[in-house]
Amino acid sequence: MVRRVVGQPPVLPGYTYVRPLGSGGFADVFLYEQDMPRRVVAVKVLVDDAINPDVLTTFNREADILARLSAHPAIVTIYQASISADGRPYFVMEFCPDNMSNQYKRGPMPVQTVLDAGVRVAAALETAHRSGVLHRDIKPSNVLITTLGTPALADFGIAAALTGADEQSKTIAMSVPWSAPEVIVGQVAGNVATEVYSLGATIYTMLAGRAPYEPETGERLPRAQLQERTLTKKYVPTGRTDLVPRLHDLLARALSKDASQRFGSMLELAQELQRAQIDHGLPPTAIEVVDPSWASAAVQGDDVRRAPVISTVNANSRRAARAQTLASAQRQAALEREPAAPARSSRKAALIGAAVGGGAVALVAIAVVAAVLGS
Repeated sequence: MVRRVVGQPPVLPGYTYVRPLGSGGFADVFLYEQDMPRRVVAVKVLVDDAINPDVLTTFNREADILARLSAHPAIVTIYQASISADGRPYFVMEFCPDNMSNQYKRGPMPVQTVLDAGVRVAAALETAHRSGVLHRDIKPSNVLITTLGTPALADFGIAAALTGADEQSKTIAMSVPWSAPEVIVGQVAGNVATEVYSLGATIYTMLAGRAPYEPETGERLPRAQLQERTLTKKYVPTGRTDLVPRLHDLLARALSKDASQRFGSMLELAQELQRAQIDHGLPPTAIEVVDPSWASAAVQGDDVRRAPVISTVNANSRRAARAQTLASAQRQAALEREPAAPARSSRKAALIGAAVGGGAVALVAIAVVAAVLGS
């Protein structure tokens, strides 16, 4: 498959372009330095030939979802969303220097690192689910690593509403080999059970250094062959001997081909990962999940569809009155700055002034004399 050439970075006020970070199906990601406050950021920009109503809606949805959920420490933080001078929508988010895909490709990852990341990401997904959102593309490359070394879930671009996701979505999100069998065959577009499978497959990948159903030899298989193996091949453990039995059982359950046999929620999976940490003699990672009152308010108040933007500014508001007053003051100042009519000559003006002044004095003197004689 030929990779798309990364487009030109936009000129953004207040930001200095540094270098490209990568590209996806319809967006490029660049590294910028923000002027104030001073920090490096990642800027995701829609490519020119991908801007159409459907893609724009998807892009806006991702920005909205990230803005709503990024208060969670294991979800990437978004700072700003806007449109560049050349008409390309973009959003600015925290820069994460690495991701789990790069990590596992260097070899199987330490158990402590994987379990900690698993609990954090499961808690982030539980928060998303309680907020009415499915991620639908959970895989190692979408688990970023922050500058502090902690995981942050990214790329909600194909997220869907949790309620009625299968009916609302026309897009089947599929990242083989981390997609559940029922997603591969097109039975569902996504639900909690498919998310559990994808996170289980991601944890398996980080532990084994290869995805489930990929050959142990490291041979790269065509997509169609990976799909076939996922559907037909029997589950095989990671092969690591340093894992406790609970972790082996956890992975087998999360990756069950029968969706009803998987964990019922991300919270349940996170709790089992904590127990695996304890069995390994590791301190359990805290499960950070959104407060139920906030989650219920988010679900009721936002169905992840962007409504038309309508101005809420009253034409007769105090802001308008202040603007009118300012305009009047500016007009008055302009009039005062206009130059006076030029004098004929300074000497003639002085003579005329003197004559007028002398005449006035004479009139005053006559008036005084007349008043004295009359008395």
